[in-house]
Amino acid sequence: MISTSKSARVEDGAALARGSGEGPTPAPSLRVVAAEWGRIGVTGFGGPPAHIALLRRLCVDERGWLSPEEFEDAVAACNLLPGPASTQLAIYCAWRLRRRAGALVGGAAFILPGLALILGLAALFLAGSPPRWVVGLGAGAGAAVAAVAARVGASLVPASWRRARAASRVRWLAYLVAGGVAAATLGPWLVLVLLGCGALEVLCAGARRGSTSSFAPLPLLVAALAATGGLASLVWVAFKVGALSFGGGFVIVPLMQADAVHHYHWMTSAQFLNAVALGQVTPGPVVLTVAVVGYAAAGVGGGLLATAVAFAPSFLFILAGGSRLAWVRGDARARSFLAGAGPCAIGAIIGSAVPLALALSEAWQVAVLAGAAVALLVARRGVVTTLLAAGVVGMVVVLAGGPLPH
Repeated sequence: MISTSKSARVEDGAALARGSGEGPTPAPSLRVVAAEWGRIGVTGFGGPPAHIALLRRLCVDERGWLSPEEFEDAVAACNLLPGPASTQLAIYCAWRLRRRAGALVGGAAFILPGLALILGLAALFLAGSPPRWVVGLGAGAGAAVAAVAARVGASLVPASWRRARAASRVRWLAYLVAGGVAAATLGPWLVLVLLGCGALEVLCAGARRGSTSSFAPLPLLVAALAATGGLASLVWVAFKVGALSFGGGFVIVPLMQADAVHHYHWMTSAQFLNAVALGQVTPGPVVLTVAVVGYAAAGVGGGLLATAVAFAPSFLFILAGGSRLAWVRGDARARSFLAGAGPCAIGAIIGSAVPLALALSEAWQVAVLAGAAVALLVARRGVVTTLLAAGVVGMVVVLAGGPLPH
């Protein structure tokens, strides 16, 4: 379990992390935390699996700051929290070493490199009159995004199915289907389906134990914020991404697409596909896609605001409750909620491929999507490699006189 004992604490904000059987290892300075977490933020291509592997290599294998058991417990506990799990893991590992100062420095160092890069790319791709080669590059990469969603969702199914108890696998299938249908049809209201599936599983688990469980979703907050406009609308969209999305990664796509494209008209369908592609090919958290949406809504300030709102819950979860993550993992209601919201989120990731595919406007983009589906689902090529290849194809087609998406 995640240690919260006094021996794992240092009074002045530092911490001693346990090595692999060789005694405690001194906690690093904040400068080292900034450098190491920043390095992961720069080199962390490939989304959460890559981030977790890099953090494990750093904190467990190379430096011995955490034991393997402590790290695995941290991964499990962060997966129970809403929002980007790998970002929360990065913040938590830094918190274990230097407490609050470490969490702030490490989390910022992990996020900021990708944020700077993606805002620069957003300025290029969302410019009023970008060069044709830029438009073609974005249109090609964007065309492949639906296949990426299908690949990511499908890769999560086996582990989630194995974790489901035999008695609840019918409900698991129902939650999966509900998430897929909601992502394909309901757009921003998917968050209510996620909360509902989690709440239903909590109630079912409570009934099995003969106890009563209470879970109150946030319908009043949804109604209050969703009805406002301007920057408040951007705050609401970013808040859904950071605080109410279980599964992270691609589950944020249907949460944003209907709002950003159809409701508030911050960007076109083609530009939104570009945003999703940029979130995949840049290092750091995939949730940084929200920065592109924020840039489209209100420029650089909007991108920074959306990013701050989306990641604030992750910092708050760790700063306020880092010492209680062991309790979160052991809490039966938390596990039951994830047992419902988890498969719903997986279904949502797979279902998001539908609106992403429907957003394609040119026949050549459909052909690129088909090729990407073969590369990702049959040949098992890498996501970043496939998106870059699709972008190059799109650039060649457009420069050769092919039609631009609209």
